[in-house]
Amino acid sequence: MKIVTRPTAVRNLRKYIGKNLRVLALIHGITTYETGKQNKGWKGLVLERLAGLKTNVSKAPNGLTWELKSVAFHYVNNVLVPKETMAITMINPDELRAHSFFESHCWTKLKTIVFCAVEWNGKNAEGGKLLKVASLDFAEDDELIKEIKTDYDFIRNKLITQGFKALTGKDGKWIQARTKGPGHGSVSRAFYARTSLVKKIFEIAS
Repeated sequence: MKIVTRPTAVRNLRKYIGKNLRVLALIHGITTYETGKQNKGWKGLVLERLAGLKTNVSKAPNGLTWELKSVAFHYVNNVLVPKETMAITMINPDELRAHSFFESHCWTKLKTIVFCAVEWNGKNAEGGKLLKVASLDFAEDDELIKEIKTDYDFIRNKLITQGFKALTGKDGKWIQARTKGPGHGSVSRAFYARTSLVKKIFEIAS
């Protein structure tokens, strides 16, 4: 099995900063709008291919010791800001109940990130440039991680004391546990990084 190391992935991705991901999608045979309906995950698939990865649907980190994440950024008053939250990982109630933060998939996903900021040009825009690629390492004693752990502990305690359905996107300063899936009746939950955390990560990467 081919293992793509983090430095290799970063080098691979940085070659494409400023490039239009739609053009690269066509080169790699990844469907974007060709069927008449947008493939919502096409940018992430392109970035995985550019990094040297094959499509990975397992919960394990995408590479040997790193995780690839991308999020859309746009300009507001000439300042580049995140347009959206960033999905971290799905929540399994039994795992959340059993695992402390530093044992969790949430921490596994967050602790070593290759972060890709992608330009957003409007709904159903056919283009989108890769703006920035950064390799981030989070240590357990970082102040930011301590605050994220506080969010996780609060959400975990709420699950234990009030049940899975009590989890809401209103909880948490940096991360939230909110519904994921089609329709407003979705019962699944996932951890998301709030836009404030995405912005913080982007600032750290600068």
